[in-house]
Amino acid sequence: MIPVVLVVGEGVLADRVCGELFAHYHVVRQTQFGAFIPKKMDLALVLQDVWSPSDHQKAEEVFRRSGTPWLRGFVSFGEGIVGPLVQPGKPGCSHCSDIRRYMAMAGRDRKEMREMHGRLKEDGGIQQDAWASHSGLLQLAHFIGAEVDRILQGNEARSESQIGLINLKTLTSSWHTFLPVPLCPVCSGVPDDTEEAARISLQPSPKVSADSYRSRSLEELKKVLVKDYLDHRTGLLNEKMVYLVPPFADVSVNLPLLQGDEGTAGRTNSYEVSELTAILEGLERYCGLEPRGKRTLVFDSLMNLKDKALDPIKVGVHAKEQYERSEFPFQAFNPERPMNWVWGYSFLEERPILVPELLAYYSLGCGQHEFVYETSNGCALGGSMEEAIFYGIMEVVERDSFLMTWYAQLPLPLLDPLSADDQELQLMIERMRAVAGYDLYLYNSTMEHGIPSIFAIAKNRKNKGLNLICAAGAHLDPVRAVKSAVHELAGMMLTLDEKFETNREKYLTMLQDAFLVQQMDDHGMLNGLPQAEERFEFLLDDNRPLRTFAEEFNWRSNHTDLTEDLKDILQVFRRLKLDVIVVDQTTPELKRNGLFCVKVLIPGMLPMTFGHHLTRVRGLERVLKVPVELGYSKQPLTVDQLNPHPHPFP
Repeated sequence: MIPVVLVVGEGVLADRVCGELFAHYHVVRQTQFGAFIPKKMDLALVLQDVWSPSDHQKAEEVFRRSGTPWLRGFVSFGEGIVGPLVQPGKPGCSHCSDIRRYMAMAGRDRKEMREMHGRLKEDGGIQQDAWASHSGLLQLAHFIGAEVDRILQGNEARSESQIGLINLKTLTSSWHTFLPVPLCPVCSGVPDDTEEAARISLQPSPKVSADSYRSRSLEELKKVLVKDYLDHRTGLLNEKMVYLVPPFADVSVNLPLLQGDEGTAGRTNSYEVSELTAILEGLERYCGLEPRGKRTLVFDSLMNLKDKALDPIKVGVHAKEQYERSEFPFQAFNPERPMNWVWGYSFLEERPILVPELLAYYSLGCGQHEFVYETSNGCALGGSMEEAIFYGIMEVVERDSFLMTWYAQLPLPLLDPLSADDQELQLMIERMRAVAGYDLYLYNSTMEHGIPSIFAIAKNRKNKGLNLICAAGAHLDPVRAVKSAVHELAGMMLTLDEKFETNREKYLTMLQDAFLVQQMDDHGMLNGLPQAEERFEFLLDDNRPLRTFAEEFNWRSNHTDLTEDLKDILQVFRRLKLDVIVVDQTTPELKRNGLFCVKVLIPGMLPMTFGHHLTRVRGLERVLKVPVELGYSKQPLTVDQLNPHPHPFP
């Protein structure tokens, strides 16, 4: 039976495509959607010489009802655009591809394109495109005809989850993959956030090798990471940058957002691995920005939710004096004020628990219901749910140990790097010294839980650049924690010298007024001043003896399954009466490749904040008590005894 093709549209492109198809298919031609629509169609085409989003919206409605697959072709700002092939019941519609396409544009262009897209839906579209030449439209018609043949003859359709682009000036063409938009108003199928779905039952997660703490190898993941997520025209991530100045392989990718671009970095000893790591970091950041994997349903007050919900005071809030500042962007928490809540899982209580949405997703702005500034602290991505939780805990522990050290000014044990007995680490330290001119100081910042943690300081031997750079790491394997910290340190070496020297006077002013430290970079820059070195005297005491890794770290792990390591950690926190609360942030974009993303909250541990005015220690008595437990002080500290200076976390 001859396939039936419906062509909706008028103009040169529709005429040309119909002319090519008449010889092989039964073609029904209509100029607009108001006419009769055949009941039995194998494929519908919506073809225009211009861009008319309202027609594409109408096509989504009509063909979704009739169960007809359809393909569009049109011209937009000098480009011919083909696709995607929209199939009823499947996510990934024309609206999704439009969103991905304009989101991948430069910052200013993406905002304008989004606004124009909205206006054109109402106004009926662009009347004429200057680049829609006869030869360009002819090439576009051939392009569409070839794709129709592939679809109707049962071959692999190029336009499935892709759009084709033709430069109408040069006639060059390319295909670009896009992912369905989870909250697309046309084709989204994101489930509701429910109590039952929040339950977590730990499953086996075998390690990829005896010396690994991962359940999926990068060798396996590299088959999909670039292909599915990185594309300069339609990608969730749209740009890659390789930095040759730092002493190690440094690659960043760009996550385009309506409010601006967000760069995420990968820093390893290999540029290939750094690129893949940067993509994973970008996906983690994307998942943590706002709920995209489920729809928030609960809007209520803590007073009404009672024992079903986490008391936000337990995770640390700002001081009363901060809330009373006229320019402070947040309001003190009010248990009677309603807000959005999402479901998480409490491992201490072994039950689902409601968590304020603003604590589970960290860039929700400064709305009327918001009481703290939350960062990406505790967000982690893994090849299994268990792996994601493991690394989420490691990040919370890393930041907590760093801030605990700084606020309580703990004179940590100084470690001998040679005692790690790791050749790669020694080569990394030597390279950092030879290429960047920095010496490395490592300290054991492990807290009462025993999870190996590192406070690292790089000291500049040159006259130019940041004098001190700080970083942290936490891992069951302390050597891995050190390597992670070294890579973080290296990312700031040499690259920030010009900015630091240009703005030195500004940072000197911050030295006198801590509340001028407003941005993330300000923390590292201020503490990179030579004049700030005296604030590190509690660590930079040359008289303390060097300690070996064997003397300082006693956590032992010989499991072949990462879940067993995770259970050991959870048992330690249970003994300390510290809860581990996990919110599943996984989005459909990650699920397609078996990846998971979570937010881990451990009430009582210090949350990382940026901007000295946003410090959060109230409600966290642990910072006052742990120094006594570890033998650093003879009695509990008071809030007034805590370090008043901005922390140096970069």
